[in-house]
Amino acid sequence: MSASATTPENETKPSSRIPKVPFWAQIIAGLVLGALLGWIARSQDVSWLKETLGQVGDIFVQLLKLAVAPLVFFAILVSITNLRKVNNAARLATRTLLWFMITSLIAVAIGLAIGLITNPGAGTGLTPQDGKLPKREGSWIDFLTGIIPTDVITPFTELNVLQIVFMAAVAGIAALKLGDRAKPILTLSESVLELLQKALWWVIRLAPLGTVGLIGFAIADYGWDLIGKYATFTADIYVGCALVMFGVYPLLLATVAKVNPLQFYKGAWPAIQLAFVSRSSVGTMPVTQKVTERLGVPKEYASFAVPFGATTKMDGCAAIYPALAAIFIAQIFDVQLGIGDYLLIAFVSVIGSAATAGLTGATVMLTLTLSTLGLPLEGVGLLMAIDPILDMMRTATNVAGQALVPVIVSAREKILDLTAYENASSSPIDDLADSRETEPKVAVAA
Repeated sequence: MSASATTPENETKPSSRIPKVPFWAQIIAGLVLGALLGWIARSQDVSWLKETLGQVGDIFVQLLKLAVAPLVFFAILVSITNLRKVNNAARLATRTLLWFMITSLIAVAIGLAIGLITNPGAGTGLTPQDGKLPKREGSWIDFLTGIIPTDVITPFTELNVLQIVFMAAVAGIAALKLGDRAKPILTLSESVLELLQKALWWVIRLAPLGTVGLIGFAIADYGWDLIGKYATFTADIYVGCALVMFGVYPLLLATVAKVNPLQFYKGAWPAIQLAFVSRSSVGTMPVTQKVTERLGVPKEYASFAVPFGATTKMDGCAAIYPALAAIFIAQIFDVQLGIGDYLLIAFVSVIGSAATAGLTGATVMLTLTLSTLGLPLEGVGLLMAIDPILDMMRTATNVAGQALVPVIVSAREKILDLTAYENASSSPIDDLADSRETEPKVAVAA
């Protein structure tokens, strides 16, 4: 009698598939591994390891920047034309801009208060001779005249995001005026935007590797000793950003939007963590838009507010940072600032924030602030070495604010899907990228 092995049909085989590691865990692992490799490269003077870390980080940032110019153009163009699907679009846009300004004013006030209390430039051992002129400067004349490009090619080749935003806005408004005749262009633009976002998702998945390179090279190149000289200033930036992100924002959500703040951070966390690593608001924009929609903001409005915010809404880079940096540099160069100077800092932070343009770093915004105050631009050179460490927290704050304002405006306009908001989860990056769900179109009440 022969026996044959049989497998019951209802028997489930154990899965051999390797379980997915959460994206936040991948990021933390990248931070730890990068710090370890950076410490080894510096302490053991391993030059090849330092160069490798630098190349890995540079490649990741370069991949993000590769998509910036076309992404910004088509995102702004499509976002403006999408407003035609929403009633009272002008009011929505006005309210969005108003809340951008309100939160920026709060952020810059916190930055100034922390700087005046802690005196970050005192006792650092740094002198004016340690500074050097920046390669790229900003002034009000440059800002105002630089908005309008001389041709349509140069802004893309030189990555002048402000000029790209201007051209996209003009194209979007023109498309709205043309009406149905612009439909072929709008259809093509939407397809190109989806293609660019899909490609950018692939880059975003490389963020853990980019983290290893960026953090590792920062530690290998700058070392803890240099960071120690800027300890107070660095702590001020992180504390200021934390106060805005985890103090002011939850307060606004609870009192103005009247929603659960914890649920906001649960839903927005994938974008915030990616911003911390990538140091690019524009690079994080697809994730920011997706989590904003998951939080119940109508897709048509989110597709306008998030790209608009990614290029103009910078509570970290354009409010907290220049406020503290101005005080820091003034103390190093022994320049006394008065009430009028602090008011100028607030004015520049609110009006000139588009100068940061969502790219890594905030050098242009800082030089714009310093030139307005009449402070030495050599002070920028004092901060360049420490900038990558500061930029991580600044950009995370930027992106948190870019997701916050659409939620507040939607809640106040009674178009926020409260069920979606309460059920929003910190979905993994892969789930967000593969999602094809769309929010129902919601009209703003008159």
